[in-house]
Amino acid sequence: MTLADHHVVGEVGFAAWKTSTAGEAGFSDPSVIEAARKAFFDYPAQAKGDVAVAELGGRVAGWGAREDQPDSISDIWVDPAFQGRGIGSALVRYFLARIGTEGLSIARIHTRATNAGATRLYQRCGFSVVWRGEEFDSGLGIPLEKLHLEKRLG
Repeated sequence: MTLADHHVVGEVGFAAWKTSTAGEAGFSDPSVIEAARKAFFDYPAQAKGDVAVAELGGRVAGWGAREDQPDSISDIWVDPAFQGRGIGSALVRYFLARIGTEGLSIARIHTRATNAGATRLYQRCGFSVVWRGEEFDSGLGIPLEKLHLEKRLG
């Protein structure tokens, strides 16, 4: 990710988040929306670890990250205008390859239990749900029902 990508990465992440949370009661609170917006626009300058930006037609179409734990994909965000075109699966495959080349045998990813689109994507990429429960999201300040998914590699 280049410095020039920072603002658009924030825009893409926030737009994808808003689309994935549409209609959910907890996400209509203005303070939650502002916390999410701030997190997405602050993220590029603070990113650590492995971050990949996917472009299509010269535009940033999505991005993903692998931070904190080497076997875990922490973020996959696709611009709503580009969803359904294979960007998300390409990003997941990229990170799976990176995790595999490091000799790790399991890849992990988490999502909200209500994010059906992300869950379908991860399951199509070979992930299986291994846990479902509530976790407090300190960035948003709210509890969320989450899914933990895993995929065995090699």
